Amino acid sequence: MSERTLSAHTPVLSGGRTRPRRTGIVLAVLLTCQLMIILDATVMNVALPRIQADLHFSQTGLSWVLNAYTLVFGGLLLLGGRMGDYFGRRRTFLAGITLFTLASLAGGLADSATWLLVARIVQGLGAAAAGPSTLALIATTFTEARERMRALALFSGMSNAGLAVGLLLGGLLTEWLSWRWALFINVPFGLFAVVLGLRHLADPPRRRAGLDLPGAITATGGVAAIVYGFISAASEGWGTTTTLVSLAVGLVLLAAFVVIEVRAPQPLMPLRLFKDRNRATAYVNFFLGPMAGMSMFFFLTQYLQDVRGFTALQTGFAFLPMALLVFTLSRFIPRLLPRFGPKPTALAGTLSMIAGVLVLTQLTTGSGYFPLVLVPMVLMGIGMGLAFAPLNVIIMGSVPPEDAGAAGGVLQTMQQTGATLGLAILVTVFGSATRGVAGSPQEVLVTGMTHAFVAAAVIAACAFAVALTFKRTR
Repeated sequence: MSERTLSAHTPVLSGGRTRPRRTGIVLAVLLTCQLMIILDATVMNVALPRIQADLHFSQTGLSWVLNAYTLVFGGLLLLGGRMGDYFGRRRTFLAGITLFTLASLAGGLADSATWLLVARIVQGLGAAAAGPSTLALIATTFTEARERMRALALFSGMSNAGLAVGLLLGGLLTEWLSWRWALFINVPFGLFAVVLGLRHLADPPRRRAGLDLPGAITATGGVAAIVYGFISAASEGWGTTTTLVSLAVGLVLLAAFVVIEVRAPQPLMPLRLFKDRNRATAYVNFFLGPMAGMSMFFFLTQYLQDVRGFTALQTGFAFLPMALLVFTLSRFIPRLLPRFGPKPTALAGTLSMIAGVLVLTQLTTGSGYFPLVLVPMVLMGIGMGLAFAPLNVIIMGSVPPEDAGAAGGVLQTMQQTGATLGLAILVTVFGSATRGVAGSPQEVLVTGMTHAFVAAAVIAACAFAVALTFKRTR
C-alpha cells in the first residue's frame, strides 16, 4: 500500500503510531461528546425547583445555574475552535471533555450555591474547548463525501434532539433519583469518550503558529458581553443600564475583532469562511433558526407544568416525539441532500417550523396535549430535522482542513448566540404582552406565550427568506 493510501485510511495517533480507522467507534465518541454538551443546556431546567430548595438559591440567582454555563460556553467557542486548529484537535477535544466531566462530578457534589455555579462555569470552559473540535474531527476523519455527509447529519440530529432529550432525562433523574444525577450522568459518558478517544481518535496535522491573541481577546470579550447583555435583557429588560452597557461593549469589541481579523496574517476567524455564498447563508440561518426554535422549549415547558399540571417526568416524555423525529430524519439527510440539494431541503424544513409555531399561537388554557401541543411538536421536529442538518453539511462539508476548527467554532457560536438572543427577544415580547393583563396566572401566561409564538413565527419567516438565497447545488 502506498504512503498516500495509508494516510487516507489509517489515522496517525500521538507518537507517530498508526492504527486502522474504526469510524463507527470514532463517530460514537464524537456524538457522545456533542450529546453531553447539548444536554447540559436543558437537562437542569426541570431540576431548578429542587436545586433552589437544596442549595438555598435566591429567585434571581437561580437563573445563573443555566446562564453561567451558557455565558462561558458561548463566549469561548471561537477561541476553542482555533485552539484545536493550532494545538491539535485530538488534544483539545480530550482536554475539553475531561474538564467537562470533572466539573460535572464536582457540580453533583456541590453543597452550596457558589460551588455549583463555579462547577457550571468550568463545564462551560470544557464544552467550549471540546465542541468545535468535535465538528472539526468529523470533517477531517470522514473524508469520503457520503460518509462525511452521514456523520454530519447524525451530528445535527444529535444536537437538535439533545435539547428535548435533556428535558426528558432531567425529568427522569429528578423524579427517580436526585437533581444531582443531572450532573453525575455526564461522568460515565465522559469516561467513555476519553478512554475510547485516546485509543481511536486520529491526531490530524496541525500548524505551528501564533494564536492571534488580540483577535482571541476581542472575540471572547465581545461574544461574552453580547451574551451577558441578552441574559440581562431577558431577566431585567432592554432598558436597564446593565443591558445597554453590555450590548454596547460587545458591539465595540466585535467591531474591533473584525478589523483585527482583516489584518491578521493568521486570523482566529478566517473571513474567507464567508466568501462561499451557501456557507455564509448557512451561518445566518444557524443564527435565526435557534432564535425561533428555543421558544418552544422554554414556553411549552411552563405551559405543560403550570397550566396543564404535568409533572417534570410527564413534561420530559411530552417532548419525546419531537426528539425521535429530529434524530430519525437526520438518518435520511444523506439520501435527501444528493437528490434535492440544500435549498429545497432547508426551505421545506423552515416552512414546517413556521407552521408549527403558528399552530402554537392558538393555545388556550383549556387546550389538551393533542392536537395543539403534539401537532406543533411533530411539525417542529420535522422542520428542525430538515432545516438544520443540511446547514452542518454545507458549512463543514467543503471547509479546508486547516480551517475546520474555526468553522466549527463559528457555527456553534452562531447557534448559541442566536438561541440566547431569541429567548431574550421573546421573553421581552412576553412581558410587554402581559403587562396590565387581567385574569388568572394561567390566562396571563398563555396570553404572553401566544404573542411570543407570533414573534417566533416572524423570525422563522426571516430564516425562510434567507434560505431562498441558497445556490441550487447537489
